[in-house]
This record gives sequence, C-alpha cells and structure tokens, in this order.
Amino acid sequence: MTNIPITPLLEKALISRASLIDPKHESAFRLFNGFIEGCPELAIDVYASTVVIHNYADDFEQGQLLVQEAHQFLTASLNWLRAGIIKTRNGTQDEKRGMLLFGTEFDRKIKEHDTWYAIDPILNRDASFYLDTRFLRKWIIENLKDKTVLNTFAYTGSFGVAALKGGASRVVQIDLNREFLNLAKSSYTLNGFPIRKGDFIARDFFEQVSNMKRTNTFFDCVLIDPPFFSSTSKGRVDQVHESARLINKIRPLINDGGFLIAINNALFVSGDEYMQTLESLCKDGYLKIRELIPVPEDFTGYPETRQGSPVTNPAPFNHSTKIAILDVKRK
Repeated sequence: MTNIPITPLLEKALISRASLIDPKHESAFRLFNGFIEGCPELAIDVYASTVVIHNYADDFEQGQLLVQEAHQFLTASLNWLRAGIIKTRNGTQDEKRGMLLFGTEFDRKIKEHDTWYAIDPILNRDASFYLDTRFLRKWIIENLKDKTVLNTFAYTGSFGVAALKGGASRVVQIDLNREFLNLAKSSYTLNGFPIRKGDFIARDFFEQVSNMKRTNTFFDCVLIDPPFFSSTSKGRVDQVHESARLINKIRPLINDGGFLIAINNALFVSGDEYMQTLESLCKDGYLKIRELIPVPEDFTGYPETRQGSPVTNPAPFNHSTKIAILDVKRK
C-alpha cells in the first residue's frame, strides 16, 4: 500500500515522457506505470486528450485518495486534457470498464506511426488499444508490404491496421467478439482502407484455425496474441502452461519463408521460461527466432523513474509482454 504523496512520482514520470506529448495531442502513451514507478495501485494512460486512470487499489478509501491526487495533478499540469476516465479494478462491472471522472466527451481515435486507430476507452476493462505493443506495430508497418496476414485473437485489430498501413495485400482478423472487430472496421474507415466483410471473422480461434487447415488457407504472416487465459467449448488458452500448443496450432497456416509473431503477456512467465519454449519449438529447424521486439520505456519505466524489480525477470525481453518474430520453413 502506497502511503506517500504520489505527486512527486507523477512529476518525475511526466518529465521523463515529455517527448511523447505531441503538439496536436493525437498520440497515446503510458504516462505513469505505478507497478514499477513507486505506486502499484495506479497506472495512467493518455489517449489523445483523454486520460485514463487505472485504480488497482485493494482498499477503497486509499484508492479514492490516490485518484483524487492524480486528478488534481493531471488537470493542473496538462491543461489540454478534455476528459478523464477512471477504471476501478475492484468496482462494479461499469466501474471496471470506466466512468467519466471529468469532461463530457472522450476521444475516439489516436494516431501512431502516421496511422489512425479508433478507440473506445470504456469498451472493455482495458481501453481498447494496447500501448505496450507500439514497437511491434512499427515493425509490422515496415516489414509486411505485399504480404498476406492473419491476425488471431485480433481484439480491436490494431496489428491488422498496421499491416494494411504498411501495404499488406490482405489482412484477415479473427476474434470471438464482433463488437471488438467493429472497432477495427472503424480504424479501417479512418485510414481509407477498404472493408471486406469476409476478412473480419467473429469466430472461436480453434474452430476457425481448423477450418483454414481443412481448406488449405495459407498466409505469409500469422500473429498470435492470446489473452492470459480463456476457455470455450472448442478449446482452452493458457499463456502460463500451454503457449507452445497454441503456436503449433497455427504453424501449418504459414507459407514457407513467412513470419510467425508470437506474444506472451503472462506476468508470471519469466523471459527465460518463454525463450526455452520458443527454442524447443525451433529444434526441428522449421522455426527460427529472427528478433525480439522490445516494449517502450513508458511501460518499462525510465532509469530515473524505475523503482524495485518486476515480479519475474523478463530478460532477454525487457518487459512481461514478451514479443518474438520467428522465421518459418515449411516441410
């Protein structure tokens, strides 16, 4: 439990992230990562001119006090903010998804790497757009020109949007939730990308992948960014114990010479453990680790703001969100 004033921590965090604030206030970044910057009860994200405060406090009153102090600091220091949302982990369903803290209308889009992404900060318990994968979207823009891409567990489709921005010839987005995919379609519209109905598939991952195998549907790049844990009648996702099984599930869908982009965000899986999983998958010679994509410093903390150590050592990755690009050979 944090009992010290958090304003000095927020001041330090804001100074370290000054370069991330663009003059038009269209970008998105993590302003404060309390888990590693001195106050694990709070995380603060900026989406254009909307701020989202995540309240993780177990004690209700303590959480309220921290949010109040953060609110006062933010409105005084960032006078261009037009709305604030508070998400309370231990609140009601609506409070978990987010309630307006100030302002009347929150932003519906952000810009990253000259690409527009539609957002809905109260769509889900997170804010509909993952900021820790910023560098992966850049890699996708720069490396998938003229490629066919399958984005599994697509959520709101940001990787697919990045692929189209980079000139991918086709992108297929799969997610069980149609509402999430509709936000991906809004991102397409913002960028002037054509919306092909058949490329948005609201279906269970296991069912759809099996169908693609039966129909010999192949892609130059497949992304797999599953949730930490989920279970349906068709199969189970377990990022702690079964990440290799999921990767093996999609390997047959990738063309010779293609890419497999694998993400594991399980906090309690160390970097070394995940590397061992990937290296064991590479032993047959049909997969090879090309590169690891780091997470931006607004998530890892800066040398001058970082306090303490993560729950598990992420090395050779730099964060518990572990991102690997693998080269694929076909038999």
